[in-house]
Amino acid sequence: MAGRPRPQPQPHSPSASTRRRERWLVVLGVALHAVYMLSIFDIYFKSPIVHGMDPVPPRLSAAPAKRLVLLVADGLRADKFFEPDERGRYRAPFLRGVIEEKGRWGVSHARPPTESRPGHVSLIAGFYEDPSAVTKGWKANPVEFDSVFNQSRHTISFGSPDIVPIFCSSLPHSTWDTYPHEYEDFATDASFLDHWSFDQFQGLLNRSFDDIKLRQLLLQDKLVIFLHLLGCDTNGHAHRPYSSIYLNNVKVVDQIAESVYNLMENYFKDNQTAYVFTADHGMSDKGSHGDGHPSNTDTPLVAWGAGIRSPKFLAYTEKPDDGFRFVDDHKHDTPTPQDWALEGFERVDVNQADIAPLMSTLVGLPCPMNSVGSLPTHYLKLSKADEVEAVLANTKQILNQFLRKSQLKQSSSLYFKPFKPLANYSSVLSQIEDLISERDYDTAMKHSEELRRMALAGLHYFQTYDWFMLMTTITLGYIGWMINLILHVLQSYTSFPAILLKKALLHPKNTSMKVYIGGCFFMGLSSIILLLEKSPLLYHAYAFMTIFLWTRIVQNFEFLKAVWREFSNMPFKHTLNLLISSAIALFVLEFLVISFFDRKIYTWCFLVLGITGSTYVAFFIQAGPVLAIYIWLACWFLSVFTLMPAEIPENNNLVILSGALIILIAVASRWANSNCTTFWLYLTRANKRDSQSSKLYFVQVILVAISSIMVWLSTSHRSQNRELHSLHQLINWSVAGVAMVLPLFSPPSVLSRLTSIFLGFAPPFLLLSIGYEAVFYSAFSMVLIGWIFVESANLYCSEESGSARRRSLVDGSVFGYEERHLQLSDLRIPLLFVILFNVAFFGTGNFASIASFEISSVYRFITVFSPFLMAGLLIFKLFIPFMLVICTFSAITKIVRIPRLGCYFLVILLSDVMTIHFFFLVRNTGSWMEIGNSISHFGIVSAQVVFVLLLFALTNIYTRDIAVSSRQLTARKVM
Repeated sequence: MAGRPRPQPQPHSPSASTRRRERWLVVLGVALHAVYMLSIFDIYFKSPIVHGMDPVPPRLSAAPAKRLVLLVADGLRADKFFEPDERGRYRAPFLRGVIEEKGRWGVSHARPPTESRPGHVSLIAGFYEDPSAVTKGWKANPVEFDSVFNQSRHTISFGSPDIVPIFCSSLPHSTWDTYPHEYEDFATDASFLDHWSFDQFQGLLNRSFDDIKLRQLLLQDKLVIFLHLLGCDTNGHAHRPYSSIYLNNVKVVDQIAESVYNLMENYFKDNQTAYVFTADHGMSDKGSHGDGHPSNTDTPLVAWGAGIRSPKFLAYTEKPDDGFRFVDDHKHDTPTPQDWALEGFERVDVNQADIAPLMSTLVGLPCPMNSVGSLPTHYLKLSKADEVEAVLANTKQILNQFLRKSQLKQSSSLYFKPFKPLANYSSVLSQIEDLISERDYDTAMKHSEELRRMALAGLHYFQTYDWFMLMTTITLGYIGWMINLILHVLQSYTSFPAILLKKALLHPKNTSMKVYIGGCFFMGLSSIILLLEKSPLLYHAYAFMTIFLWTRIVQNFEFLKAVWREFSNMPFKHTLNLLISSAIALFVLEFLVISFFDRKIYTWCFLVLGITGSTYVAFFIQAGPVLAIYIWLACWFLSVFTLMPAEIPENNNLVILSGALIILIAVASRWANSNCTTFWLYLTRANKRDSQSSKLYFVQVILVAISSIMVWLSTSHRSQNRELHSLHQLINWSVAGVAMVLPLFSPPSVLSRLTSIFLGFAPPFLLLSIGYEAVFYSAFSMVLIGWIFVESANLYCSEESGSARRRSLVDGSVFGYEERHLQLSDLRIPLLFVILFNVAFFGTGNFASIASFEISSVYRFITVFSPFLMAGLLIFKLFIPFMLVICTFSAITKIVRIPRLGCYFLVILLSDVMTIHFFFLVRNTGSWMEIGNSISHFGIVSAQVVFVLLLFALTNIYTRDIAVSSRQLTARKVM
């Protein structure tokens, strides 16, 4: 009926049993997210290395070479090596002469992460970096692996203390040495490190003339000599790869290669030495490496000497794309740049791991047992028979890994699924042997290469064998957890239980014991199966957690059936409303997932939000044009900051200006606090005017002004290279500490308390700021205040339209506080909270501001190096925007009278939708940064169940006594 008052939502008061159940639910959530976070290491970061295979020596008529020299120029880019300098002269004349007259060349393609350790592992051991190394540190060997050095009769190595010990420290048949870490000085020309390695080797050869044992050692076959040349890497980091120092280091490396060649040939005089020159990775224009850019993945490869083919001259022809891709995803037969002037010489590109079997074959060694490299036969000068035998040995070595993995998995599986394409591998091997006996070498080669390709596919199959089971278990666990959250919210914070009981749709049955017995049975069964399969202990935890969550869901089966019946009987309009709300929520959450990879997307978000928000306020709430314009300007102001660089440039004038802006916002809020009309009543009239509030407000404004002055004073001292006075540090600590305590004494009305909190956190934030992030603090606060204004106006409008009577609030009296039940429309509040929580995270570049550590960020508090205190101050600075969001969120839940803890569970529900997405986005390939970011994204969202709860507890100190006025219920609640 038109004039009839709108029925009000029923008050809601959680019972003691509900609180007890919630405590257990929070504990369960923390345990679940902690356990499931560990699952990515069982899924994505398991070691590919297996032991127990026998080496497969190639059946060659004779080894092509007696000894091998491996020269690795760390950080040498292919283009800087091959291209001429500005005068048209080539930087590596000796090695270029080798390409044109003695040997073969190509580009070695490294797989990201393009770092020194994984590069050398793929060169010397033949496999790509063990993904489990991400949990063990850069230098450690998580699992001992085989290498060319292991298979050699003796290895001699000189170079970096970060590389040589990885391969030689536990190798008894090795002679090696490294220079001290102190030699790696970025302030000097690091080419002397390359000379050091050569000098050590030259000295060893010279000593052998007086040392009979050493000379005998050098004269034996299967000798491997490894010189690690770090100069290009160090100079590239310090001076960039375009610098004269780096480019000159390329010449130094070439000179060392020539010196080593002459030294070896003069010493042995038997033409039985093979030489391989390459690099572990390249160097980006910025002086870094790690990702998959061609400047990092493309490295030179030059091979010559015993067992290496002579140059092959070819007329360049355009070749069609054959679909083959190297490990860095670069095309096969890529055109050679014209400025290299090498188009007439056949170029043979390889994957970096292919170099290990090449080196092994050259000295007649078995390929490293964990190698996944394919022998590049175009480099080898072998007879047809020996060439096929070498490829077959390479194939058998990879096949042995496959068979070992298959054997291990079959021995521990109740239901084993073999890799079907290799079911008849033995008959294929017999066929290849028959073809070799018949001297049909071309067909034998073709079958060997095809078998090798299938063996590599089989290795991948068993590496990911448990993925489906584990990912299904974890995904079902997350879904079960989210259903439990929905059930709890429906049962404890909505009117559904009362409605269902009233309609006799809910018939409580005491089936808990049967359900739990069934759950225990399935837990026991899964435990027995996992024990029989010798699964790790964490597999049991994943299964137990998932079964337990779904047991709780089955326990609530009657309630779920009743809810389904109620939904089925709802009018189509309500069902459509539910579907639209769910679709919008999913769209927003997917949008937030994308924002983790490109924070600039928030700029578009707030540009659109400014227009839609102001339109909604103006036409639907009809709260007046002033509020609509404010919402529009605040959102557009905030949209600027996600366009700023994540590494904050220093600009202290902006910090000082921000202090003035904060005071201006506080003055405007103070003026608004005196407004006693329409929706402002919710924010300003819950308490009578306190005569002390004006004094407190004035003190807080003075503290903000003092902090701005101290920013200027500290900066001026630093610019003049003067020491910061102890008095200045004392003032900064005092101002920051006192400012954060004062909000506790502010009036409890919403606007007064939030303005006081805004002023209270401003001094420490300003004192810890170095640039635009200080202005972000003001812009972000304006949006938060706008959120409160919109919610208050929306509530005022709904109560105005729902009641013909107007209740006076002139005296601002406070009555008992009652929370109402949650409704579908309330989903907007936790959804907006998640958006703003992420904006607080990404608005100033998130934790990049720690990674790009700027000393001036903490210079105003401490000047003596103290890493823990400095990191603590920076983390506290990053937490301040989060605390503002949660304080605003708490105030809004009081204004609209909805249970804050119920909204917390909805926030976790929304976050876990993102968690599932990030779970499938974890990467075990790519640069260290890409791998680390994928792990951190998953970890950050998973940790929100704890992180948000802790911040709720912390900010509750400021928000617990906030008082709210209402048309129907003016209230004050002490939580």
